Amino acid sequence: MRSTLLRLAEAVTTKPLNLTETSAALLPPIPLYRRLLRAHRFFPREMRGLGDEYVKAEFRRHREVTNPVHIMGFLSQWKMYLDELPLGEEARSFRGKKLDPTVFEKMSAEQLGQLYELMHATKDVWKPIPPQDS
Repeated sequence: MRSTLLRLAEAVTTKPLNLTETSAALLPPIPLYRRLLRAHRFFPREMRGLGDEYVKAEFRRHREVTNPVHIMGFLSQWKMYLDELPLGEEARSFRGKKLDPTVFEKMSAEQLGQLYELMHATKDVWKPIPPQDS
């Protein structure tokens, strides 16, 4: 193993791990991407498919971004989403959450357009299945 990899693997501090600080810390893009896809495993098939495709598309779209401020914002928002996802059996009954109205005020026209497209894409997922006559 190269010396740089050994240095990266070393602990940066000797103090014990604080879980509240750890959850607030940002994850590198690839581990965050993997954890997001793993968290979606517990959702119903339709929700999982929609969520996975959205995560993949967003990460693909931001692959070439070089602005550090934009990258930090992107990673922090996805980390916040990950932290809010229910785990295990709780995810099976997960029905989402309302978006804070102040978030709308901060969105660009492009982001509002994406949100509108997402709203229409999810309408089919949430339609009740009509009873089948035998």
